[in-house]
Amino acid sequence: MFFTEVDKEPADVEVTDVLEFITAQRSPLFEGKVVRISDGESGLSASTIKRRLSSVSGFFSYLVMIGERESNPVPKGLATRRSRRGQGSLVPLIRTPRLLPKILEPVEVDALIAALRRWRDRAMVEAMVLGGLRRCEVLGLRLEDLRPGESRVFVSQGKGGHQRLVPVSPRFFRSVAAYLASERPGESTTQQLFVVLKGPRRGQPLSEDGLDEIVRYTRDRIGLSHGTCHELRHTCLTRLREAGMALEAIQAQAGHRSIETTRIYLHLSNEWLADEYARAISLIDIPVFAAVVQ
Repeated sequence: MFFTEVDKEPADVEVTDVLEFITAQRSPLFEGKVVRISDGESGLSASTIKRRLSSVSGFFSYLVMIGERESNPVPKGLATRRSRRGQGSLVPLIRTPRLLPKILEPVEVDALIAALRRWRDRAMVEAMVLGGLRRCEVLGLRLEDLRPGESRVFVSQGKGGHQRLVPVSPRFFRSVAAYLASERPGESTTQQLFVVLKGPRRGQPLSEDGLDEIVRYTRDRIGLSHGTCHELRHTCLTRLREAGMALEAIQAQAGHRSIETTRIYLHLSNEWLADEYARAISLIDIPVFAAVVQ
């Protein structure tokens, strides 16, 4: 793709060629008659250009490693104006927008859970939509990780190897209890909580593909246009924030290492923001108006 736009030998490519390639990728497609609904642009999306540029950079890094080039022509970023301390910084060549997470409406969540035919499947979805667990964390739960008396679960296989103890709705534990009592194969020897119920892999740990297929099949059967495992988790965290849960508490619940990752949940639904503003401004307006009258 790169050398279709840049008609040069790899050893002759310069920084200006890379910048011209980026410009060409941003050029409107189909004479600008087709645009994306998300941002109104007609060229390739920033994320697509960024992936292509990463591949190009990797290729030239390889040439540098084997001695075919002295340097990589793909800049790490663009220099900014120097500060008074004489230090400058680099900004990314391609800025990718930070998209707000898609979430499900309460009626959609209820419809999805109601359509699930097994207690196992309900428990897994509830772990995500009521506890905010990641897909890998749900599948990583072991029997010994359950704390039903405390309504908490121990996440032993969190992202990056991090562990945490988080509360989950009693509704999840009721579904788990029904699954263990009536569905989980008695001959299963694995300590993983969620296992395959039928077929040659019966009693073995359920895979990520298996969980994805369960959610996708159920979603399609009831006509939901979205509702991935990732979106179920985002739905939980967004609703917790809307209910007034502190950002630091959401960070702990979600297992985010940085509070900056959690700050995306400051951008919530327009209806919630409007209601919160109306409530707050009503309290502010009263003393302000009283001061004006006096």
